[in-house]
Amino acid sequence: MNPKTPARPGRVAARLARQVELGLASVDLTLSQYRILILLVEGKEAASSLADKLAVSRPSVTAVVDGLVARGLVERHADSVDRRRVSHDITTEGAQALARADAAVDARLAMIVGAAGPDVAAAAFSGLESWRTVLESYRACKAEAVESAIDKTATAKAVTLKLAANKAVAAAR
Repeated sequence: MNPKTPARPGRVAARLARQVELGLASVDLTLSQYRILILLVEGKEAASSLADKLAVSRPSVTAVVDGLVARGLVERHADSVDRRRVSHDITTEGAQALARADAAVDARLAMIVGAAGPDVAAAAFSGLESWRTVLESYRACKAEAVESAIDKTATAKAVTLKLAANKAVAAAR
């Protein structure tokens, strides 16, 4: 095995996630809350969209968002066109909490890599940047696949309707 490749990258990722959790605890946020704030700072989202992007169930998102709403970090807004649809938006307080969380996590990770020396620290952060790029590419591919599936479903429905219409016309003759 390549000595530069971790024997168990999942275990390393789990240990790193724990360090992020410890950084977040210092600003009274959970990892789930942090992840939601990160998505909401990019723009309003429906619970179903948040659940898809976070790869969790809609009820799980609702439970976490309830806590963020209670703390004034997130607001819910009813859609003006479809009252059944509710979007979520980060508040000014939520954006400030996210900034404090980012600073706390960055400080925690900097403290950890600081013990390894500047070359190892640079490589560690470079590796994280590579993972960010890979994860964004993966998310884009998934979104494209969903869009393609929607297009295929719409095309299949259109073909089915056309065949049904043709049968009806033929039967009427």
